[in-house]
Amino acid sequence: MLIDLFSDTVTRPTPAMRRAMCEAEVGDEQLREDPTVNRLQETVAALLGKEAALFLPSGTMCNQVAFAVHCRAGDEILLHELAHPLLYEAGGAAATVGAIFRTLPGPRGMFTAEQVRAAVRPPLHFMPRSRVVSVEQTANIVGGVCWPLAQIEAVCAAAREGGLACHMDGARLLNAVVASGTPARAFAAPFDSVWIDLTKGLGAPVGAVLAGSSDFIEAAWVFKQRYGGAMRQAGILAAAGLYALEHHVDRLAEDHERARRLARGLAGIRGIALDADRVDTNIVIFDVSGAGLGAGEFARRTLASHGVRFTDLGPTTVRAVLHLDVPADGVERALAAARAAVEG
Repeated sequence: MLIDLFSDTVTRPTPAMRRAMCEAEVGDEQLREDPTVNRLQETVAALLGKEAALFLPSGTMCNQVAFAVHCRAGDEILLHELAHPLLYEAGGAAATVGAIFRTLPGPRGMFTAEQVRAAVRPPLHFMPRSRVVSVEQTANIVGGVCWPLAQIEAVCAAAREGGLACHMDGARLLNAVVASGTPARAFAAPFDSVWIDLTKGLGAPVGAVLAGSSDFIEAAWVFKQRYGGAMRQAGILAAAGLYALEHHVDRLAEDHERARRLARGLAGIRGIALDADRVDTNIVIFDVSGAGLGAGEFARRTLASHGVRFTDLGPTTVRAVLHLDVPADGVERALAAARAAVEG
């Protein structure tokens, strides 16, 4: 059996989730007549403390729709230099909106209120207009790091001082909620737009939900249509998201515990370097240069010898993501595979 640590996006619907999908009441969601989609949107809006929400096919579309609502061509979006919209969304904001990114450095995928204040441009006709600050919760590529609520509030306050809108890329927001004990609506409160992904740790096959004010969501409907996001009888998919929100949130703590256990085990293998005490959620990032290996070779060896799939993020950087489809012995098998890989 493959132990797939490539990402939490590889999860599959559970049998109970599949039954919920099969039994879902449906209608035309483009006409706003699908009762299951409507219930999902209402559920997420309440969860995040927002007036309204919109079901979309993917988290990437949530980001792109939000940027389209907030920005005009030539506007500038402030975000971390390793943020998902910059690295993994095919230049969407530039291609579809004409907005540009201004990147901010910072440890562990975060930046500060002082950096935001310094980055906001003066209102001069020959400069782009600083329009949005975007925060990724959790910070994926640096290891699923949770932004603390106080830092989020400070960053958003600085953005508002400069007249910017605030957007949260909440792909793994619920991981941060479970790890920190901070309610989702508290994390979401400072933001004009925020979304959660249903397909990662929550295990649904398709979809994400974008939330904000009623006016923001009405504007978002236009871009949902423009980008091809209308889905007709989408209640079959929304039912999976509702099931996930009802049954798969608390169990994220299990993924976090397994990630810490994996990190501790990896730290004990000669040639593998990581700080096992800085694993916040379900993502473990480590370096294999001490074993004389590249990340790609390490990943090939673990897959060939033990059927364990890791992700090579860089020349010597490897990522493992824990999720609900990892079996009970998955951590032990992953550690055995890692040992075999570094021992040759």
